[in-house]
Amino acid sequence: MLYVVGTPIGNLEDITLRALSILKLVDLIAAEDTRHSANLLRHFEIRKPLVSYHEHNEARRAAELCERLATGENIALITDAGMPALSDPGARLIRQCLARDLPFTIVPGVSAITTALVGSGFDLDDFTYRGFLPVKSGQRLKELTAARERNETTVFFESPYRLTKTLAACVEIVPERLLCIARELTKKFEEFRRGTAAELLAHYTAHPPKGEITLVIAGLSASKKEPPSDCRLDPFS
Repeated sequence: MLYVVGTPIGNLEDITLRALSILKLVDLIAAEDTRHSANLLRHFEIRKPLVSYHEHNEARRAAELCERLATGENIALITDAGMPALSDPGARLIRQCLARDLPFTIVPGVSAITTALVGSGFDLDDFTYRGFLPVKSGQRLKELTAARERNETTVFFESPYRLTKTLAACVEIVPERLLCIARELTKKFEEFRRGTAAELLAHYTAHPPKGEITLVIAGLSASKKEPPSDCRLDPFS
């Protein structure tokens, strides 16, 4: 059996009892970064063989893991944080299991996507997840323009090193729309900061951001129902 296991996105206490049970059960753990995952396993006193499974070796490693599954081994697939296959390696292995009729199951866990969406306070009856914003400015502008036209809330991942450039673009593209920056989710300096693009740009220009960042943009129709932009969810402000 292949177990696709969700792992904490920050706070290690967010791992589920089922995930711990599975990680102790399997014969092998395939991890995006074996050094990072070794720290997680060491914390919970789990000693299992580790192999790397990342974007640079995914094609070769997926075939190898399928062969091991076919011989009867139990394997867990984990990433550095969150759910495999969501902006992380994993989808290729799952597709190969489907093609070869090899059994797999999902062991759900924390997701930065849903955590950021709920923490934003925006309308969540409908939303669109678009992964990491493109590095190239033209493609990034295209994604932000598409978000402007959506009725539903849109969520992206973004690098802290590009956040101010993205917010500057949002000032031009969605100047009146409410945004939420969800930063360092579940960690000590977790932050949910809401406001217009101009307000957020001013803040993060003065206070350069660090850590993992999720950007949430209120939808076209939902934004009409939002409270004033000075209503922020920020426990550390």
